[in-house]
Amino acid sequence: MSAIIRLTREEDIAALPAIERSSGEAFRVIPGLAWIADDNGQSPEEHLHFLWSGTSWVATDEQNRLLGFLNAEVYGQEFHIWQLAVRHHHQRRGCGTALIREVIASAKARKLFAITLTTFRNVPWNMPFYQSLGFQTLRVDQLDDRLIALLRKEVEHGLPETKRCAMRLVLGHPPVNGDTIS
Repeated sequence: MSAIIRLTREEDIAALPAIERSSGEAFRVIPGLAWIADDNGQSPEEHLHFLWSGTSWVATDEQNRLLGFLNAEVYGQEFHIWQLAVRHHHQRRGCGTALIREVIASAKARKLFAITLTTFRNVPWNMPFYQSLGFQTLRVDQLDDRLIALLRKEVEHGLPETKRCAMRLVLGHPPVNGDTIS
């Protein structure tokens, strides 16, 4: 099955929290992380923010049923992926990969330098998945202030510090003074 990727529409918003909860079911088998399956995730207001920013995409099937979504945000010359979620029973079928590829294409079209995200080191569908798509795990000395603050905030919200990491996919040359997002 190949997913159809499109920008999120306002009528999609009500279904996105349920997709995120369904996606979280995969964590029930990870010791110490099962609580993520019961987490509320992003609110409808947060989803609307990404929709209005033009940085939210959904994966659908041929009947336009929602299978997954990806929310990102532009920070300077980078996209940051806030959430990638695919319905539990549709995982490992290419929806997540298709969503990431769409975000990469969008970032390149916007002439962004890179895409960042934070994720779990020890969860097979997290760090190893992103590495298979070209993302590199960042060492502490490679983190900028934004990513340091984000990782700290995640720890404050209960995520285990030693199991989290930041990753970056470099798309082009670093911006030089005076460059702006077009």
